[in-house]
Amino acid sequence: MNSIFRKIDWQMMVSIFILISAGLLSLFSSSADFFHKQIYWIILALALFVFLVFVDLRSFFSHRSVVRGIYVLMVIILIFALLFAPRIKGNRSWIVFGPFQFQPSEFAKVVLIIALAYFFSKSHVGIGRWKIVLNSFFYFALLGIIVAALPDMGSAFVLFALWFGFVLVSGMPFKKIVISSLVFIFIFVLMWSFIFKPYQKERILGVLLPQSDPLGANYHAIQSKIAIGSGGIFGQGFRQGTQVQLGFLPEAQTDFIFAAIAEEGGLLAMIILLGAFGWLVLRIIKMASMIEGNFDKFLCLGTAILFLSQFVLNVGSNLGVLPIVGVTFPFVSYGGSSLIANTILVGMMQSAWVKRR
Repeated sequence: MNSIFRKIDWQMMVSIFILISAGLLSLFSSSADFFHKQIYWIILALALFVFLVFVDLRSFFSHRSVVRGIYVLMVIILIFALLFAPRIKGNRSWIVFGPFQFQPSEFAKVVLIIALAYFFSKSHVGIGRWKIVLNSFFYFALLGIIVAALPDMGSAFVLFALWFGFVLVSGMPFKKIVISSLVFIFIFVLMWSFIFKPYQKERILGVLLPQSDPLGANYHAIQSKIAIGSGGIFGQGFRQGTQVQLGFLPEAQTDFIFAAIAEEGGLLAMIILLGAFGWLVLRIIKMASMIEGNFDKFLCLGTAILFLSQFVLNVGSNLGVLPIVGVTFPFVSYGGSSLIANTILVGMMQSAWVKRR
């Protein structure tokens, strides 16, 4: 046991600890209820992490039937949510069991990473063939369409980013990458015409016209930028942020927790937060370069793509340069589903890392 703990990449774990601590401080400042709930999720995530580190899942995911079974189960869960989940905040993204609820789209990201890691680890020799590209796209498309129909457009964008990121890191020829990009543009046009709801279109257009509709589509972005700008270098102080404490900043515990931290902690807190996240991603990439086995390499790269895409969408929406699509900041935002899903990936990576030759 001691030898396993010594082999863990503790630099990665310290980065995660800083991110979780920053999130907890912000939650304690804005909402004691969210803070206490997140503590429970962190304890559960820690127990899950220890379990995953000691369990070697590589042999488990080396079987096609297992990977496909998990994928099909995820599709069934998403369809169940689409048909029977209660509407919460205008969508059916949460499955509720008594006092507990979880967001299946968060676990769909984990399942897609596992499925694509297995697929590309077995198909990397023929990666230039269109059949490989189309088959990998199907893995994304089925999950992405159901998630978009919930509607959870933020998670749908992240799922697409995962597929496209896998295409890039797998060594796909440049010509096919360009064609894949054109396919994305075509899909976006179709979604704009037939799937996007009016409020979602308004949020996208609001990025191009940031001062328009300050009480409607751009309200969240404007309040977020006010919070970030008022933080200055050292911030307004713990529990002293007016945007957060007076309730002007919406979703300060989830979608806009970066703005909440920036207001009360200032530029210094942002540098620490971004530094910890950047180091986390660098450690994952280094792990991918040193670890053996194609599946483990793709698992690490897929996790890095997931964290980066969520980071870009979350911070970009906080800064008003990207539409608000409801994506969390990994390990910082409140949310049990997001934390557990991210912990599964980190636990699997660390398990492969400590068992490497």
